Amino acid sequence: MRSFDIPGHYRSGLIGRLKAFRKAQDPRKQDLSPTLLDLGAIRFVLARHFGFCFGVENAIEISYRALEENPGKRIFLLSQMIHNPAVNDDLVDRGMRFVQDTEGNMLMDWDELSSEDIVIIPAFGTTLETEARLKAKGIDPLRYNTTCPFVEKVWKRSDQLGDHRYTVIIHGKAIHEETRATFSHTVQKAPAVVIRDMKEAELLGRIMVGQEPLATFEQVFRDRASEGFDPQKDLDRVGVVNQTTMLATETQAIADHFKEVMRAKHGDNDLKAHFADTRDTLCYATNDNQDATNELLKAEADLALVVGGYNSSNTSHLVELLEQRFPTYFIKGAEEVLSALAIQHFCYPDKRLERTEGWLPARRPLTIVLTSGASCPDTILDQVMLKVLGLVEHAKDPAVAVQELIA
Repeated sequence: MRSFDIPGHYRSGLIGRLKAFRKAQDPRKQDLSPTLLDLGAIRFVLARHFGFCFGVENAIEISYRALEENPGKRIFLLSQMIHNPAVNDDLVDRGMRFVQDTEGNMLMDWDELSSEDIVIIPAFGTTLETEARLKAKGIDPLRYNTTCPFVEKVWKRSDQLGDHRYTVIIHGKAIHEETRATFSHTVQKAPAVVIRDMKEAELLGRIMVGQEPLATFEQVFRDRASEGFDPQKDLDRVGVVNQTTMLATETQAIADHFKEVMRAKHGDNDLKAHFADTRDTLCYATNDNQDATNELLKAEADLALVVGGYNSSNTSHLVELLEQRFPTYFIKGAEEVLSALAIQHFCYPDKRLERTEGWLPARRPLTIVLTSGASCPDTILDQVMLKVLGLVEHAKDPAVAVQELIA
């Protein structure tokens, strides 16, 4: 896989060395066991895979290149380039401005844009309607297009489903910019509907087989379905794609559920005419990070720290997995570690910050699971680890421990 030219301040001197060591040991990524960094009084259990993925590094490289190639020009980010505040803040500090927020609400007037301006498409992609609006302004939306190749893969698969007259069921968060982009591309060729989770999949399945009235579709799904969507006709031949940052296991379970619904309705002999196998749209990085997080669940630890942007979907799913077993704190950076007595962290279901007292156990050695989302720089994990180390007496120098581990 290609390497990317990203700014040095995103490269880690501690976590990065451990990741490089594991990669050299296991280039084919067969070993998902975590890395134990033993610092004596405290131990960190690090996931095999975490942090920047291919799509994020690609987006960062393109965004910083746009700055280098266009001195003196106005450069805009259509919305947050990736869902990490440290990266987005750094780009803003270098002169970039946001056109929209992550839900598509305007942060400036379209009339402020001119053909002389540069607008960067985020890693999540954007809608065809927005692309057309930029082109009408004389702006080439693809000049600095950071759309993740794995998101584009989903769009291509949706096109194929449409070519074969399947309806596309999108597993995603309807308000998320990637799902909005996928929906926009999909409806060019196929009817489409967005579902959030297995509960909604089961409800839609009951509508398919007539166990729920069509009025239920109107109440629950109409505002997430393509124009003119006819549930009686359009739910008889389906395929599933996903927002790439969703839980991969849940996407697969949802696809399997619809397969069984169609099997029950049409029988084995006619199954392929009513259900398309689309497991090839699952993002490799999402799979790797989630598989590695599942391996963390086997560890013995006192708590888990998950680092990433609070609006990062993939990060919230790592939290969802880890909190099944450990007290888990979702933080955006070292500044959230207030003291040995208190930590500020994000409650993702309620979308609010919480403060927990007595979060750091007094027992020694203390074991902490540490991982991050796909848009979080490893340097931020370094900072978190060092901040926690500063709260624990008699811990070993992490640089020495890393060197001993990789020697």
